[in-house]
Amino acid sequence: MSTNSNEPVVWLTQEAFDRLQNELTFLSGPGRAEIVARIEQARSEGDLKENGGYHAAREEQGKAEARILYLKDLLRRANVGEAPADDGIVEPGMLVVASIAGDETTFLFGSREVAGDTDLEVYSEQSPIGVAVHGAKVGDTLSYVAPNGRDIKVEIISAKPYEAS
Repeated sequence: MSTNSNEPVVWLTQEAFDRLQNELTFLSGPGRAEIVARIEQARSEGDLKENGGYHAAREEQGKAEARILYLKDLLRRANVGEAPADDGIVEPGMLVVASIAGDETTFLFGSREVAGDTDLEVYSEQSPIGVAVHGAKVGDTLSYVAPNGRDIKVEIISAKPYEAS
């Protein structure tokens, strides 16, 4: 896919790409039509100033349109590929266990969209910790400067390809 060289590329599995493409197709077609029908139904009920159903449907329409724009941009910037090699190197698509400031933390390195509906912590490649750990190997100790200015020590305990359940 073509991207502007200044835009960050987002790594997605084929499964995540397909799931997001299906969501975009639904929101752009049947989902949009359903919301328009609800707006028209609410509009036919009279005074729009005091019509809670109308305002709720318009708010839902705004959220859906924002999600459509987000998905279009994300899919345009997506680099679709297989899970990374199981070589212990931190790269997009890896489930990482690290000691961060002395606390053991498990996170997905990459895009929130790959994690789907899980409650898994996700750090992007552009985040301060993401920039620091990208390319690190199991056993490496490094540090990064947090947004609050503190120097945070990180030790990579494990890095395995993420497998969605």
